[in-house]
Amino acid sequence: MNTAEYLIKCLEELGVNDFFGLPGDYNFNLLYAVENNPNTRWIGCTNELNAGYAADGYARLRGYGAIITTYGVGELSAINAIAGSMAENVPVVSIVGVPATKCINNKTCVHHNFQDVNYYACYEAHKPVTAAAAYLTRDNAKIEIDRVLKVLVKEKKPVYIAIPLDIAKMEISDKKVSYDWTSDEETLKLVSSKIAAKINNSKKPVILGDVLVKRFDSRIEYKEFVSKSGIPVTNFLMGTNLIDMDYEKYLGGYYAKFENPAAQKAVEETDCLIAVGAVYTDLNAFGFNLPYKINDHIAIYGTYTYVEGERYNNVKMSDVLEAVTKLIDKKDIYIEKPEIGYEHQSGGAEALSSKYIYPRLQEFLKENDILIAETGIVPHGVAPMKFPHNVELQTQTLWGSIGWGTPAALGVCLAKPKSRVILITGEGSHQLTAMEIGNMLRRGVKPVIIVLNNNGYTIERVLSDKPEDKFNDIMQMNYSKFARVFEGDVWATKVTTAEDFDKALKVTQIMNKMCYIEICTDAMDMPKLTEDLISNFRSNNKLTEKSTPEQYCEPPAQKKSKGLDFETVVHKGIGEGE
Repeated sequence: MNTAEYLIKCLEELGVNDFFGLPGDYNFNLLYAVENNPNTRWIGCTNELNAGYAADGYARLRGYGAIITTYGVGELSAINAIAGSMAENVPVVSIVGVPATKCINNKTCVHHNFQDVNYYACYEAHKPVTAAAAYLTRDNAKIEIDRVLKVLVKEKKPVYIAIPLDIAKMEISDKKVSYDWTSDEETLKLVSSKIAAKINNSKKPVILGDVLVKRFDSRIEYKEFVSKSGIPVTNFLMGTNLIDMDYEKYLGGYYAKFENPAAQKAVEETDCLIAVGAVYTDLNAFGFNLPYKINDHIAIYGTYTYVEGERYNNVKMSDVLEAVTKLIDKKDIYIEKPEIGYEHQSGGAEALSSKYIYPRLQEFLKENDILIAETGIVPHGVAPMKFPHNVELQTQTLWGSIGWGTPAALGVCLAKPKSRVILITGEGSHQLTAMEIGNMLRRGVKPVIIVLNNNGYTIERVLSDKPEDKFNDIMQMNYSKFARVFEGDVWATKVTTAEDFDKALKVTQIMNKMCYIEICTDAMDMPKLTEDLISNFRSNNKLTEKSTPEQYCEPPAQKKSKGLDFETVVHKGIGEGE
């Protein structure tokens, strides 16, 4: 088969059935390979950045993702999304169609190039934001494809492949290559025995789980390890719900000193921390509050492990967990299980606020849902929730590129078509990538989208010296009407009170279509966790407290919702605002 067909076939065998991107005259051969494969399909997006975010969301749930762009203008538009995948260990393949080898060798100045011709500039730009990069030639095409895909599978990070027009059509061997790898047996035996000995000799051990358990497909081994060990367990933000929240030894999430003192105390006073897949960053760990380095205890990562500061390479996370589970003695450690989650809040005609939104959203969730929380204040409201069994939380907490959530939701919907997908995003983030709503409708996916309209960038307002600074204002839109601009089956509404939000969420459960809810709050409304974090930030940085301008204590100037009439919605098939 030709090079393009071989690459698409390899990715299909890894579980990639949907390829995101935009067409361009340099990548047509790649798109034909996608369309001609009976098991793959092309998902054209609004722009390349959105396509990258969508591939990222897809890879988080499917295991791997792929984006196809054109040379120069397309690939550079997507590079921010690829960098986000690199930061958060999301294995996405960035495939780029580039001009023919003849143009490259002759330095011919064709479109999408510089006047001072440089065909390798974009390839070089991708090297720092990918785990491996390849520029295919007649001599190296198959070797390089196999090389970078092995890195993709092992490291769970994005890779880059540039394919000239003529090379895409060139016939190559279709001999199958295994991309899987195995742990070094001697290293695995040594590291697992050391870990087991340290755990067995400890008095106050604690397990800290996080997102890399998901990325490296080790959830089953992790749950067995937690259960067999009997050790109290907690998690960072991105590792939420790795363990069922009703589990008797679950301490709740770790939010440093800001909330849940039970988890804070256990993590800070432990004599044996077992960190599994931890991403120790300011926002994911709610500051750098630990009195020790994680790697100085036990830290199990995807392809390597630390024990007391010494690193052991080429051992899989799943293998280490499985081996240690067989060697440890079960601990009998009593914990006073903390109350997890929000208390029920009654909602009436009062203005909508975070005090009602997140407790009500907690009640709205059901088993096997997928919740996507956009960057900003939203993750702080979501973090303290009590999740039902097997609910999946996805955030981009480390890279934090606003706008990621909406197209990522498209990718998630396509990766898990039988799951209910719920996106909650601020309107500032949503504006960056909202055009992908049209693509959702085109593809027939049916997420519940909640757009939090708080009249600008609230997180930036509270971080600014003056909340009224104009640079935190954004253009106002009627979002519920925006959703209906596109051709497709959507129910949309706008709510400003707790009572109406409650009704809107109930309506979504009887709608077999995309549901789009604009919720309006005060500009300075925020979850308690955000308030605590900002207060701490200001204290540490000795920022001057500013009085809140009166205009930011009122809801956005919008027409008050009349509420939702169930009789109208159910029997007449129309919603408020239509």
